[in-house]
Amino acid sequence: MIGAGKYYEACTVARLATKAEGVIIIVYGGEHGDGFSAQLPAYIVERMPQVLRQVADQIEASSSPKLN
Repeated sequence: MIGAGKYYEACTVARLATKAEGVIIIVYGGEHGDGFSAQLPAYIVERMPQVLRQVADQIEASSSPKLN
């Protein structure tokens, strides 16, 4: 996404509060509906699909029932 999205202000707050170089937030059921906003340097944008796949794998692994 290029330009300010519907959660741009919340993304700015998160980036400043964490003193992060970049931030992406994903909102589910928010005031303005579902969506996301990102404030990322270009070199990180290029890596985001890979990073998001890794995050999805981690979420899936942690939420799957464990077999004993």
